[in-house]
Amino acid sequence: MDNQKVLQDVTKEIELASSQEELQIVKVTYLGKKGRITELLKSLKDLSLDEKKSKGAEINLLREKVQALFEVKLKDLKILDINSKLNTEFLDITFPPPEVSAAKVHPISKTFDDVVSIFGSMGYAIAEGPDIETDFFNFSALNIPEDHPAREMQDTFYIADKDEKGKPLVLRTHTSPVQIRTMLNQKPPIKIIAPGRTYRCDSDSTHSPMFHQVEGLFINENANMGDLKGTLIEFCKQFFEVQDLKVRFRPSYFPFTEPSAEMDIAYEIIDNKLQIGKGDKWLEILGCGMVNPVVLENCKLDTSKFQGFAFGMGLDRITMLKHGLTDIRSFFNGNLNWLAKHGFSLGEY
Repeated sequence: MDNQKVLQDVTKEIELASSQEELQIVKVTYLGKKGRITELLKSLKDLSLDEKKSKGAEINLLREKVQALFEVKLKDLKILDINSKLNTEFLDITFPPPEVSAAKVHPISKTFDDVVSIFGSMGYAIAEGPDIETDFFNFSALNIPEDHPAREMQDTFYIADKDEKGKPLVLRTHTSPVQIRTMLNQKPPIKIIAPGRTYRCDSDSTHSPMFHQVEGLFINENANMGDLKGTLIEFCKQFFEVQDLKVRFRPSYFPFTEPSAEMDIAYEIIDNKLQIGKGDKWLEILGCGMVNPVVLENCKLDTSKFQGFAFGMGLDRITMLKHGLTDIRSFFNGNLNWLAKHGFSLGEY
């Protein structure tokens, strides 16, 4: 078989291939186990040693040339495929026009507004603060010591920029810095919630590097644990729309509250669906407690006169629990099909 003739034939067939599938067929015809070039190599067994060396070198050179032709053609076909998809497929990052898809409110936005509405009816005002915080507001003022695990790199996003004390700035790990800023700039009584974005180095189906929290703070002369429990129970009843809500409070530890507690709500599984409010299983829903006097002192408040309580919960978590969602990452993937299924129409909103 003439090597030059094989090269001419394969070159022509490669040029005529109009898709990656057609090119693969040509490749198998020439370089497959029973391909024409492979058969040439097999024919060497009947030649003398010297002929095997010379002919073998020629066939290997032919094989390298053909392989190079395939790689060039494959690259060209891949580019054509990509360009074709770009011309026929696209991701519309704008809101779809009404005739294509009805507008939907994102579940997180719905939860955000529900939380603001419920606490607003209790007299809580909204407070806000920056996403990039100093060490003082994010840690020190909240009684989080230098060696606390929350400061470690695997939990906190540190920024190269420094504060006035030479410590690196951080993406806030909670919205508690808003409480500190409020106490430093406002005299009691203080009654606020601080909803917003927070950041931690964690990512899986139930954790996201960026997520949403709401924290609450109430400071006056006689705030107590009974007020705190009543506030949170009433909030959960309204948010989960379950009046006969079964809850419990467990002792816990947070550097910025003393005493501290975690609130659990009961649930059960019925027909593979999570039913909130009753049953013998428990879900941790939030953390809370009486504001640690050390925190009040850091904010220049007279602890002999004022006391208060604070609480915090993940907006993404309570959204997942209320609506039976299992993967937090779906909140942020921008999938319009997912939003059409799990979002809320203006009538439901």
